[in-house]
Amino acid sequence: MNQISGQPKQIQVQLDEKIGQGIYANLVLISHSAAEFVADFTRMLPGMPKAVVQARIVLTPQHAKGLLKALEDNIKKYEDRFGEIKTLSGKQDEKNFGFQAGSE
Repeated sequence: MNQISGQPKQIQVQLDEKIGQGIYANLVLISHSAAEFVADFTRMLPGMPKAVVQARIVLTPQHAKGLLKALEDNIKKYEDRFGEIKTLSGKQDEKNFGFQAGSE
């Protein structure tokens, strides 16, 4: 099939039933090297001594930046529709954990 210049290529994505159910994560640990970003999505639960990694996603720096832009775009669309998303303060304890920006 010939591709007409200027038209985006359509990608078909297959989502199996198990993956389609998703996983719950409330903490992500991100590290990087010159070649890749690694995001370990974990789930911390009150009273549990450790967080278990539920999924590890490895991205190129270019894909990590693309993901950041896609998240920013989707958060803006969400907030335009549903209102501002309230974030946690910088403090982290047993009652207050989850995704938070790192401190320097």
